Order: sequence, then structure tokens, then C-alpha cells
Amino acid sequence: MKLLTFILLVAAVVCVPIQHSQKRQKANKLLLISFDGFRWDYDQDVETPHLDYLVSKGVKAKYINPPFVTMTSPSHFTTITGRWIEDHGVVHNMYFNTTTLIKLPHKLTLRKTQWWDTGVLPLWITAQNQGRKVASFHYPGGNVTYGGQAIYRSLGESLTHPDTNETEWRLNIDIVLEWFAKEDFDFVTLYYGEPDNVGHRKGPETEERRAVIRQIDRTIGYLIDSIERYNLKDKLNVIITSDHGMTTIKKAPDVNEIRLSKFIRFKNIKLELLDYGGFGMILPKEGKTEEIYQGLKNAHPHLNVYKKEEFPERFHYSKNDRVLPILVYGDLGYNVNGRIILHINRGDHGFDNKEMDMKMFFRAFGPDFKSAYLSEPFDSIHIYPLMCNLLGVKPEPNNGSLAITEGMLFNSFENSDLEVVSFRSDRLSGIIGLGAVATFLFLVAIIHVTYYAVLRSKREAIRERGRVAEAAICRRAGRGSAMDKVPSGKTGKRQEAADLEKGSDKEEWPREGGSRRIEVKNSIGCAGAEAMS
Repeated sequence: MKLLTFILLVAAVVCVPIQHSQKRQKANKLLLISFDGFRWDYDQDVETPHLDYLVSKGVKAKYINPPFVTMTSPSHFTTITGRWIEDHGVVHNMYFNTTTLIKLPHKLTLRKTQWWDTGVLPLWITAQNQGRKVASFHYPGGNVTYGGQAIYRSLGESLTHPDTNETEWRLNIDIVLEWFAKEDFDFVTLYYGEPDNVGHRKGPETEERRAVIRQIDRTIGYLIDSIERYNLKDKLNVIITSDHGMTTIKKAPDVNEIRLSKFIRFKNIKLELLDYGGFGMILPKEGKTEEIYQGLKNAHPHLNVYKKEEFPERFHYSKNDRVLPILVYGDLGYNVNGRIILHINRGDHGFDNKEMDMKMFFRAFGPDFKSAYLSEPFDSIHIYPLMCNLLGVKPEPNNGSLAITEGMLFNSFENSDLEVVSFRSDRLSGIIGLGAVATFLFLVAIIHVTYYAVLRSKREAIRERGRVAEAAICRRAGRGSAMDKVPSGKTGKRQEAADLEKGSDKEEWPREGGSRRIEVKNSIGCAGAEAMS
């Protein structure tokens, strides 16, 4: 009975699955703010006390590498999907159709679902499908549907929306924070059109641009105070970034500007996207591709010309069906003009993303971010897995890696339900379980064999002692010496019989007139001894 109890206890201990309780807190909320065209160094030539405060209380990246092409819509969609532009397919600010030859300006393209719904899901939809409450406030790509699914709440810019109204900026912050505090939203994106607008109109190295940066800094101060006022300090993470930088455009008579009509005939072009900063694409008419390419190649010392299939891999841009057969971009500051030169913008972008003037800025703060953490530069594709991790959302396939940004976090959550009891892994649990069962069976076998071997040995010893004792009793009764009844090979037992015969055994054996039961056994034993003689 004792052995059975022991075996059951061993079974209970060994067969219980090995668990690691990993009860996590609920993921915090996340606000992503984008200031369009905020170059990485815009805070270095103007007083920005609130942005400086975030450097000490949060995370600053030295700079962020935008994707190529360095335009608003393509770059914003990379941030919200974690995909290179050639993968997500939003290849330009403008919608265009190579069959109908329709081209739409940027503001209208923001509302064109056909342009954005490429089969790649942005974080809004992914988070929403995993139970998070999400919203987009003016963010590019947030005012359309994906696979027929709309974002839970989205506000789009009007065509005449003002970019510089500071009062409206603060109102937008109040609206968003109320969504978090009163309606329990989990993820919201907020977009501002500055300092891109002033950078285009006045140029990046101007007092007007610096004035807008001061306004942005005041807005950040208002955001910090408002987070306290709405009791969100311990619940809300904030990422502030942009989409590209800005550079001053080089113009005549200081330089020889790029005008493509000097080198090719536009009647041989079916569709072109030119006069849009430092980048352009051309769809030649049938049979005219080589002529157009040869006409532009080496035409200008600051013009870079490629066939689609020869475009450098490092751009992660050309392997998409929407990209046209010929791609051109100017060296930094050289805009690509088509038929005529239009002196509209003093600053522009769209240039090579390796240029420092095209780099983006990045700040982050909140309960999950470390303080006074300076991050090395990284590509903007890595912001997506960072956001997924902060929200506790399982990401869609993407080109980013959490390993690039997790150093800025206090804790890195797995992308799964946050309150779980995790088994190390299904495969590892199976191995551990099988090993435990095998060990248990092995122990039981050893215990079983050992127990019965000991029991058998004891029984044999008892039987042997009984035979020796019976022989001694019979000897005393006159039936022969007990020594005569012990097999000759068992010298130990022969000695024991001799001791019994001399009365030297320590064990008290019954005498005549003792236990009646023993007398019977002895009489039988003597009979047995007689039979053996």
C-alpha cells in the first residue's frame, strides 16, 4: 500500500505540465504624430525647449532614413505598413492610370481608394482586426478603405485645409486625447502639413521655416501638458516623426537647371510624371523607349537616368508594376523639369534618400520608452514593428525588424494576447512531456524490480531460517543433529544451526510447553525433517 501511494505521488509530480506563468499588463495606448517635411536637424537652429525636454525624458533618434522616393504619401504608407515602396505599391503622391492617362493631384489622391488599397494592410486595419480601437486624423491613407473595410474613425483634410493655424493644431490634440481618455481608443494617427508647406514656399533655411518650428515646439508643449490634464501620462505612448526632409532648390543663373525638353521630344511620350520635385517617371509610346532613354542618358551632369530594370536595388523601389519604364532623378537641389521650368518652390524633396537633407526626425516618449535614450539612425520601415509591439498586435508581413528599435523600450512584449499562460513552446512542451513520461516509467520499473527482488530475498531468508530452526528443534527432540539437516554448501547456515544447538542464538525460540501454535508447526517441521532423512 505504501509503495502504491509513493508511485501515485511520483506520477502526480512528474506528469504535471511545465508551465511558466507570464501574466502581462495590458498594452498601453499609442499616438503617432507626423509633421510633414520635418527635417532631422530643424530643431538645431532654433529654440525648442519642449523638444529638448523630450530628449531628456524620452527617445531621440539621430535621424531616420526615409524610403525612396522621398515623397509624402509613399513615405507615410511605409511607416504605417513597414513595407518598402516597391512592396506596398503607393509609388507616388499622384494617382495615375496608364490606360486612361488620368493623373490626379495629391489632395484628390488622398481620397482615392484604388490608389491605396494594394493588398497590403496598414496598421489601422491590422490592429482593428485584432480588437483594437483605432482612428486616423488627416493621416495620408487613413481616409480610404482596404478590402472594403474602413478604419473605425477617420477624418480627412479638405482641399483647402489650412496648414499653419496654431489654434486648430491645439484643438486637434484635444480631440485626439478625448478619444483616448473618454472613448478608450488604442491607436490614433495625427498628421500636420507643416513644416512641409513653409519649406516649399519659403525654403528650409529661412526665418519663416524657423518660426513654424517654434510653433511646432509650442504645440508639443501643449501636448505634454494635455496628456497630464487627461490623466494619460501612465497610459499613452507617443511617437513623433515625419516623412522626409527638405532642401533648397538650385536655380539659374547660379546653376544650369534641368529641362528635359532640351533633350527629348515629348510627342514620343505617352505619360509622364515630371515637374514634381527631384524625381520623375516616363512612359514612352510604343517603340520609343530606347530613343527616350538614349536622349536623356548623359544629357545633364546632375541628371540620373535609368531603365526600370536597371534601377539600383538599394532604393527598393522599381520592382512594382506601377513603376514606369524610365526613371529620372536629379542630384540634391536639382529639380526635374519637363517642358518648361516653373519657379514655384524654393524648397523641395524627392531626391536620393541617402542625402542628409532628406532625413527625417524622430522623438518618442511614454511609459514604455526609456529616458534620455539616443538611438542610432535607422530606416523608417522599422517604426511599424515598434508600433505593433507597443500595441501588442501581431504584425503583417513587413520589411522591418523590432531588433532595431527594442533597445529604446523598457520592456518588449510578444505579439500575442498580453495576458497568457505560456508553455515554452508546443514542440518543447511535447519533448518535455515525453521525457517526463519516459522518466516516470523508468523509475516505476526500477522501483518495481527492486521491491520484488528485496521481498523475494527476505522470503528466502525466512524460509531458510525456518528450516534451520526446525532442524535444531528436531535435533533436541532426538531426531538427529540440526547440522545433519543443513545442506553441506551453506556453511553460514551450518554455523547458525550449531549455535542454535548450543543454545547461543539470540532469538528466543519456544520451548516445550510454550506456544501451542509453535508446537504444531514444530511437529510438522519434525515430520518434514524425518521425511528428508
